[in-house]
Amino acid sequence: SQPNAYVATATTTALTTAIITAIITAPTSPLADTDPPQPVTVLPSSPSRRPRHPISPPYCRSVITSISWCPNGECFAVGAFNSLRLCDKTGWSYSREQPQSGSIMEIAWTSDGTQLAGAGGNGSVVFAQLVQRKLEWENFEVTLIEPKLINVQDASIDQYERLEFPRERVVEMALGWGHLVVATATQCFIYGVNNWNTPHIFDLRATPSLISLADGYFLTMDPTHGVIIYNYEGRQVSNPRFNNLQPEFLNRHTVALSKDVVAILDRTDSKTVRCFDVATGKALSTNVTHKTEIVQIALNQSDVPLSERRLALIDRNRDLYLTPVVPQPGIFRGVYKLQTQVDSMAWNDSSDMLAAIADGRMICWYYPNVVFVDRDLLPSTTIEKDGSEFGKVPQVSTFYGSRLTVRKADGALVTTSVSCYASMLYRYIGESRWEESVRLCRFVKDDKLWGCLAVMSIQNRKLETAEIALAALTEVDKLEFILHIKNIPSEEGRNAELALYRRCPDEAEAILLQARPPLTYRAIKMNIRLFRWGRALELAVKSRSHVDTVLGYRQKYLDQFGKKETDKRFLQYTESVEIDWEAIQAKKQQEKDDERARSGNLSSSGK
Repeated sequence: SQPNAYVATATTTALTTAIITAIITAPTSPLADTDPPQPVTVLPSSPSRRPRHPISPPYCRSVITSISWCPNGECFAVGAFNSLRLCDKTGWSYSREQPQSGSIMEIAWTSDGTQLAGAGGNGSVVFAQLVQRKLEWENFEVTLIEPKLINVQDASIDQYERLEFPRERVVEMALGWGHLVVATATQCFIYGVNNWNTPHIFDLRATPSLISLADGYFLTMDPTHGVIIYNYEGRQVSNPRFNNLQPEFLNRHTVALSKDVVAILDRTDSKTVRCFDVATGKALSTNVTHKTEIVQIALNQSDVPLSERRLALIDRNRDLYLTPVVPQPGIFRGVYKLQTQVDSMAWNDSSDMLAAIADGRMICWYYPNVVFVDRDLLPSTTIEKDGSEFGKVPQVSTFYGSRLTVRKADGALVTTSVSCYASMLYRYIGESRWEESVRLCRFVKDDKLWGCLAVMSIQNRKLETAEIALAALTEVDKLEFILHIKNIPSEEGRNAELALYRRCPDEAEAILLQARPPLTYRAIKMNIRLFRWGRALELAVKSRSHVDTVLGYRQKYLDQFGKKETDKRFLQYTESVEIDWEAIQAKKQQEKDDERARSGNLSSSGK
């Protein structure tokens, strides 16, 4: 949004009062002056909003006499001689007014951040209100043209709507997910983009300082009641709370909402993100913790189960990390560093694509979840573009579809794009149209799409599609393993091998042991392949079978390296168990035959 200043100057004497009003609709360039210009260095009082480098907005003509931050931390006002300037938090100027007030010595904002007052050196008082805030979503543009009037434009059919709020001025608004949510001081209006005439209206308990939208829900935040979640019919769903919430220090970078999770940065411990269930407001079993202070968080917005919900965060060192909201099994399922020197990032509105501006480049991860499936394929799912056109400290504004909007340090908006075929691939896979996905990748002939398809098919256990995609990427070793998995007769055995492919050995073992009947031999053999000798012997002893198999493979392993047995448990069983390789091979074959017969019986009963 780009607010401008709507200014009224009231000069009061003993007998008369004069009021002068003006509306500025575009930023005013600074004029030449004989006095030396005065730079403003932007260093926000809140550490979480402080940029890596001081930012200098346009020079002022006269000596600066006052500066004041807006309560929500998104902008600040600068007062000088006959001058009032509104600047963004990154330093660029929204607009400049020239009230005849002398030097503005003090500036004060209202608690909702929509109005300010300035004390003029000649005895006048300057009042100003923010207008011309703009929001865009798909083909809709929403503009606050007056304090109580919103203009809506549908560019696809060139249609305009005017929304009036006669009782109170507009405090906050948000557009997305097919809805426009507008908040005044005491009421909230929910409009559907297909019907602007009959909004859902309900009373607010306090004036909100933030509105954030997601699929099916939106949240409001105020200093009194904290975070409140509503559905788009205006019904309150939940009110997540925890000790020392401190909502007055939260903003859109420290609160994230998806259709099933709300994440809130703990301001008393900036290394912790607290996650809550949207429907109940109850805290999830564990919090997300990080080793360094966190400055920005975001949740993926796609329609996925809670186990696949991902949280992206940027820490004090400007490193971008990805972590699951719910802890996952496996040795590589925790926090993963995606990129360093990141200026800003944003999730796509309808898929799991993640975009960031980092070190002068625009980077887009088509399928970031690859780091929890097969991180070797991460380069095959990532694109990079030169970001020199974005300048210094750019901010990702929106990421809708295949279009990415970036705001430069001077306030200009620059649009770039990623491949539209990635969104099509997500849509096909969401509808389980795997054959169409393969045809799309063959038509586009892009290795990045093939990489996404390979990882997605492995994640969804579609071995035929994974085989085709890995062959297109010439990943011979991974292809051989997929072919090995396809030859396993039982479904539990295939699922266990896929879990092992994702580096989750404990999960793979649990799948085998929970089968009916348990695939004990396959679990023992898997631990032998992983050189987890102790666990293999433990399973064999517990099941009272294949102890000689474990001892035989252990002896082969030691002989190969010219070592002697030193483990007391293995020495104990070696004395009492005879190793007969013919008997071992016969038992192995019997286990494979039983598994194959069991799988055939299940297939016949399924038919």
